[in-house]
Amino acid sequence: MSKLEQTISFIKPVNPVFYEKAQSRLDNLTKPQGSLGRLEEFAARVVAINENIKPALNKKAIFTFAGDHGVAEEGVSAFPKEVTPQMVLNFLRGGAGINVLARHSGAEVVVVDIGVDYEFGNVKGLCHRKVIRGTTNIRKGPAMSMDEAIKCMEVGIELADEYAKKGYHIFGTGEMGIANTTPSSAIAAVFSKRTVEEVTGKGTGINDDTFKNKVRVIEDAIKINKPNQKDPLDVLAKLGGAEIAGIAGLILGAAANRIPVVIDGFISTAGALLAYELCHTVRDYMFAAHTSVERGHWIMLEKMDLKPILNLNMRLGEGTGAALGISLIEAGVKIYNEMATFGDAGVSERKDESEACPCRL
Repeated sequence: MSKLEQTISFIKPVNPVFYEKAQSRLDNLTKPQGSLGRLEEFAARVVAINENIKPALNKKAIFTFAGDHGVAEEGVSAFPKEVTPQMVLNFLRGGAGINVLARHSGAEVVVVDIGVDYEFGNVKGLCHRKVIRGTTNIRKGPAMSMDEAIKCMEVGIELADEYAKKGYHIFGTGEMGIANTTPSSAIAAVFSKRTVEEVTGKGTGINDDTFKNKVRVIEDAIKINKPNQKDPLDVLAKLGGAEIAGIAGLILGAAANRIPVVIDGFISTAGALLAYELCHTVRDYMFAAHTSVERGHWIMLEKMDLKPILNLNMRLGEGTGAALGISLIEAGVKIYNEMATFGDAGVSERKDESEACPCRL
């Protein structure tokens, strides 16, 4: 049995008994029942995922996977491929958006070279897990071999296992790779059975002419590669990217280790959708941080029945949305753990429903 197959075999549905235990405590906190809305939902889900009625989220890691894409040569992005290694170095210096928001949420950023077409050498702080030096141009053929696709997924699984053993409590996903909204749109189109134009956005801010070209490129890639919608690994190998595969593997590994994982934006959600298509049960372990302005993002989230936490018109990637999502999930867990119950505080509980005022305790 391969590492990927073994990991999937370890993923089990969350135990509803722990939801009930969490809800019982939430309902007895000094507030009207349900008055903290989705914060209560987040706390109950973490309790159920961890199978721990006193969960902790002290150790947080956001994995920013980096990879290049051969399809960049088709002019589908507003930026050249050289930006990928340049931004990786920016992450390592702590100067990018993800660094700022991760510091805000108290999360560590793990920068992973899984497929950048550049040799970084022994640069300090980089997680060296390179499988390929960028994908090939999907308009001309498969992005990578099946073996390469599986190896990229197993990098994500290995990182999940490694950080689980280190005692981390929650993961976030992020990515960097010029042109990676193109394979993500292709993946969204295949699994949603929507038209390419319906699921494709303007990525880094391309103009209308470039957008039309991008749609044509994706349509050609699907036509040429003929991915099998019923075989997620075939879709990944033919249309995906190293960082997308790494994210999918991380999500599977998180679920196998009973660790909640917060999904960032459009590209991360393409990875999440691949993980979901391989094992629907991973949905129990995923939180959708936000919905981006990429039009295909909502479509993928709807397919997995994931309700995003935020809608801030973001489209940066890197794990920025995941950092914000983690901070709100942690807020929910702190409410659950630290807020007093009616009994603890000596506060009278609500009266019979017919007599109770809905705006008071």
